[in-house]
Amino acid sequence: MATVEIIFATNNANKVKEIKAVTGNLLTVLSLADAGIDIDIPEPHDTLEANASEKSKVIHGLTQKNCFSEDTGLEIVALNGEPGVKSARYAGDERNFQANINLVLHKLLTKENKTAQFRTVISLIWNEQEYLFEGICKGKIIAEQKGTEGFGYDPIFVPDGANKCFAEMSMDEKNQYSHRKKAMSKLLEFLLNQTK
Repeated sequence: MATVEIIFATNNANKVKEIKAVTGNLLTVLSLADAGIDIDIPEPHDTLEANASEKSKVIHGLTQKNCFSEDTGLEIVALNGEPGVKSARYAGDERNFQANINLVLHKLLTKENKTAQFRTVISLIWNEQEYLFEGICKGKIIAEQKGTEGFGYDPIFVPDGANKCFAEMSMDEKNQYSHRKKAMSKLLEFLLNQTK
């Protein structure tokens, strides 16, 4: 299966790094930059599924090649599922994650329930068919940022079963809990069955 090449429809280098850590040599993952594609795909929809689907369909339309994309949201119970599909732009279109974190912490100041989950939806287009895979990591939001690893909301999210937040973990540690790894593992299992 090492010869299978697939385009990952993202410009986010952190996400590419995480996905490659999961796939190892099972799959050759090409970022948009690797594939020579310079495009910023809009995420106009109000569900993770629809945004993931939009991105993979745009890239498949451009390349006619097998590809996948993902959309991930942080869903906080006390905020009725926010920031959710707007996670990257919660505090504005400039995608400033420090501002996003500040807004989340401010909104949670008066809330007792800090329960949250990360949810990733992957849209795979394989041999002209679309398949969706979901990964969820449950946890809680902490009041103070910690750690320097990872990206996004990682400094304020502690997964269930862990005693530190994502931003304090190595990639291997994070992947023991990661929503993105769970979704990607389902995709890999599917591809292994397809390419036997």
